[in-house]
Amino acid sequence: MPTVARLILLVSSLLLLPCTAQASDYSDAIRSFANAGESATFFKTAYGYAIFPTIGKGGMGVGGAHGKGRVFVNAKHVGDTTMTQLTVGFQLGGQAFSQIIFFEHEQAFRDFSSGNFEFSAQATAVAITAGASAEANTGGGMAAGVSGGRNDATTTHGGYRKGMAVFTIAKGGLMFEVALGGQKFSYTPLVAAPAS
Repeated sequence: MPTVARLILLVSSLLLLPCTAQASDYSDAIRSFANAGESATFFKTAYGYAIFPTIGKGGMGVGGAHGKGRVFVNAKHVGDTTMTQLTVGFQLGGQAFSQIIFFEHEQAFRDFSSGNFEFSAQATAVAITAGASAEANTGGGMAAGVSGGRNDATTTHGGYRKGMAVFTIAKGGLMFEVALGGQKFSYTPLVAAPAS
């Protein structure tokens, strides 16, 4: 099979993977970040956050990533979100990871939930059971995370950039990537039940 055909098959299958998460998956991901070093403190001070229990990512020259998540404000589920990403550059492999985006204040939440929000370029290196990532985010600053797996993850972070802070925890896979590409997010607010 030609390389281009394999690539198209890989990216297509990645983006079509079922990314339906159970309520327990969200609880487990929140617990992992709440017990992971500095990211734990963000739960106490953040206006809200978006949590993605599993994002699947793969690539061979051209790559893609996809994941579904929930958005919380004051620990209340207020909406759903989807992340998609296409990348071009030197990359090979696949990975699964959890991601959380903290909103420092209401304006950051509004920016994220206003429609189609996008982060800028990123650089990532993830091993099978331990991961390290560095993301250039909306302010051009760096956010970094290091993990030793789901249950013993630790994180470090330089703080908010333009009202947002991003952390990731590797779940598995092996991928080497030095690629440019932005994560794009859609947001759908929960519909309130009609009053009786």
